[in-house]
Amino acid sequence: MRIPFNTIGTTALLAFSMVAQAALQGGLDAYYHGNYEIALAEFKPLAEGGDAKAQYQLGTMCDQGKGVKQDRQVALTWFRKAAEQGNADAQESLGVAYADGNGVPQDLAQALSWFRKAAEQGERVAQYNLAVAYDTGQAVQQDTQQALSWYRKSAALGYAKAQYNLGISYYSGEGVSKDYREALSWFRKAADRGDADAQFNLGVMYDNGEGVPQDYNEAMKWYRMADKQGNVAQAQLSLGEMYAVGRGVAQDYSEAALWFRKAAEQGRVKAQYSLGMAYKDGLGVPLDLVQARMWLDMAAAAGDENALAARNAVDRKLTSVPAESTLAQKKKRQVKTPSILH
Repeated sequence: MRIPFNTIGTTALLAFSMVAQAALQGGLDAYYHGNYEIALAEFKPLAEGGDAKAQYQLGTMCDQGKGVKQDRQVALTWFRKAAEQGNADAQESLGVAYADGNGVPQDLAQALSWFRKAAEQGERVAQYNLAVAYDTGQAVQQDTQQALSWYRKSAALGYAKAQYNLGISYYSGEGVSKDYREALSWFRKAADRGDADAQFNLGVMYDNGEGVPQDYNEAMKWYRMADKQGNVAQAQLSLGEMYAVGRGVAQDYSEAALWFRKAAEQGRVKAQYSLGMAYKDGLGVPLDLVQARMWLDMAAAAGDENALAARNAVDRKLTSVPAESTLAQKKKRQVKTPSILH
C-alpha cells in the first residue's frame, strides 16, 4: 500500500522541526551557561536557514559581543529578519533601536510600530514601552486610558516598571480614582521584584500612613532597601530626616549628617540644605561655618530660598570672625608664661 505524498511530507517536516527544536534548545542551554562557542555553532545554521528564534538569539550575541565580535549593524540585520517573521523579542529590540537611534536613525514612529507588533503578541517590555508612548504622547496622541490598558497588560505579566507606573497612577489619581490601597498594592508588587523607586514609595506611604497604618519601622526598612537597590539620594535623604528627628529610631544627629552627606554629594538640594544647617549649628558634625556656607550655597543656587537666607546669615557671621579671632590672638600673646618655682 502506497503512503500518500502529503503524509510523507508532513512526517519529514515534523522530523526536521524536532531536530531544529532540539538544536535551538541546545544552543539556548549553552548560551545561558556561558558556552558561547557551542551556542553559536547551534544558532548560526538555524538562523541562516530562516529560523526566527535562532535569528533573534544570534542577533543578541552579535549585539553583546558574546561568542562573536560585537557588531551592532549585524545584530540589527538578524533582529530585522526575525522581526519580519513575527518574533516578538526581535520586534521589541528593533523598537528600542529606533527609539534610541542606536544603529539606525532615531524614528519614534517606527519604534512605536515595532512595539505595537510585539505588544500585541504579549511581549511585556513592548507593552510597557507602548504604554509610555501613550502616557507621554510620543509619536502618538496622548491617551491616558490606552496607557493604563497597556500598563495593566505588562504589569499582569510581572513587569516591575509597569507595576510601578500603575502605582503612580493610583497614588496621584491620573486616569483613575485616587486609591492609596491600590497604589500600595502595585508598589509592593514592583518592590518585591526589586524596583528601587517602588521600594522608596512604599517607605513614603508607611512613613505618612497612606493606605496603610503609619509604621516608621516599615518605612525605615523600605528606605534602606531602596538605598541598596539604587534609589539612592531620595532614600538617603529620608533616612537622614528620620534620624534627625528621631522618627522610628533614636534621634542621632551624627547618623543624620552621614545620610544627608551621602544624598547631598549626589546633588539632592534638600540634603545640601540640611547638611549646611548641621554644620551651621554643629549638630552631628563639628560647627564649621565655611562648610556650612559651601553646602547652603549649593542649595541656594538650586533655588532653595531657606538655604539662601541661611547662607546670608552665615556670611554675616563669617565677616565678624576674623576681627574676633585677631583680638583673641593678641590676648593670647599677652599672657605671660608662669615662672618656674624652685
